[in-house]
Amino acid sequence: MQRTKPPFRADEVGSLLRSERVKDARAKLEKGQIKADELRKIEDSEIDKIVHKQASIGLKLATDGEFRRSWWHFDFLGRLTGCEMYATEGIQFAGVTTRGEGIRVTGKLDFPADHPMLAHFEYLKKCCAVAHVTPKMTIPSPAVLHFRGGRKAISMDAYPNMDDYFMDLAKVWRKAVKAFYDAGCRYLQLDDTVWSYLCSKEELEKMRARGEDPTGLAQTYARVINYAIAERPADMTITTHVCRGNFRSTWIASGGYEPVAEVLLGQVNYDGYFLEYDSERAGGFEPLRFLPKGNKIVVVGVVTSKSGVLEKKDDIKRRLDEASKFVAYDQMAISPQCGFASTEEGNILTEDEQWAKLRLCVEVADEVWGR
Repeated sequence: MQRTKPPFRADEVGSLLRSERVKDARAKLEKGQIKADELRKIEDSEIDKIVHKQASIGLKLATDGEFRRSWWHFDFLGRLTGCEMYATEGIQFAGVTTRGEGIRVTGKLDFPADHPMLAHFEYLKKCCAVAHVTPKMTIPSPAVLHFRGGRKAISMDAYPNMDDYFMDLAKVWRKAVKAFYDAGCRYLQLDDTVWSYLCSKEELEKMRARGEDPTGLAQTYARVINYAIAERPADMTITTHVCRGNFRSTWIASGGYEPVAEVLLGQVNYDGYFLEYDSERAGGFEPLRFLPKGNKIVVVGVVTSKSGVLEKKDDIKRRLDEASKFVAYDQMAISPQCGFASTEEGNILTEDEQWAKLRLCVEVADEVWGR
């Protein structure tokens, strides 16, 4: 059967290709040719369009495409109290390097009452009310603030003890969850690259080379996330997306979910999991056996956002059949494996190809689970 609450049988991760109008306006702002308020009005207009576009292709939810962001994570993290952006080396993806920006903790952490993404959500909610779809908000997981920088990116003056840091990290995200709920958010997603990095031998080696010990990190992150989402009201759905890296259609992490599946699926109290399954780098569906029977949903990302080639319906259905050996159809949904533009540069495909893939998810879900 179809679902009347999120995650829906046909869903999406979050980011969408920035429209040319938004890109042009951002470039003009950079050159001082327009003011920030003019950019905001253009973003408002373009977000309204994509919300209605998502509704028109049959999705029951809509995001703002992350149109107001440059990065999927830094725009949120950089506005937390106690955090600051700084210039550093770019992150190395497969064959390409990102812009050189990073995040570090310089003082005691807190979630400010005027965090700009609360206003971003409130505008999205207005658009979705007109389009009759559920507004979905995406923010990074607390684990993201810790993993890549580790101890070196956390002020010793602010946090001489890492236990205090992780406790404050959990409290900040609990405060954020409440703030978004109070703003009307009932579908919140915590995007997370860390669980896939914990499955990657290469990323674990890089972590050790930075002087960090990954032993027990999965359990630590599970405790932080569970504390953060523990007080969410019954009518709020919180999911996660486990990303393997998504910049200009390239990637970072390889390795199946087996090393983290028991903790992630069985012990972290998310309502749903968006898992990438668009390439061999993700491994098989066997780790899905750790999803507890009941209400949790795994959203199987078998449609790739990294190229414009449209998948065949029969191939998608075959892959769902493979997954059903380990998790019941009633606990499954489908989506693209990731967003289409985790950074403002976007993946290498056209907007028409993007919408075709989202429409394909809707059509397959209708055929598999009924209209």
